[in-house]
Amino acid sequence: MGFSVKKEIFEEYTALTIRGSLDSATAPQFGEEVKQVVTQNPQALVLYVEELSFMSSAGLRMLIFAKQKLGTAASLILVRPQEQLLETLRMTGLIFSVSIVDQYPE
Repeated sequence: MGFSVKKEIFEEYTALTIRGSLDSATAPQFGEEVKQVVTQNPQALVLYVEELSFMSSAGLRMLIFAKQKLGTAASLILVRPQEQLLETLRMTGLIFSVSIVDQYPE
């Protein structure tokens, strides 16, 4: 499965639907999307990651990058992450910096 990012802008948040593998080859594309989103100062960046099949350390760095760029003024929300991604977030401690939900908005 190839990598894709679909962006949707709403009044209070921006959503990115991520599909495929987020790795060293695709992380720059995701990073560019994050940079564009941050300039719009959303209250939240919502990542729909249910169809994210793989995330390497480069992908993890991009999640950290997204959280850093958003700062404390905005939330980073992951919707329906697969267990493999949850485990990575737990092991790295990043799980304490993001919100995990089954759907957004709730």
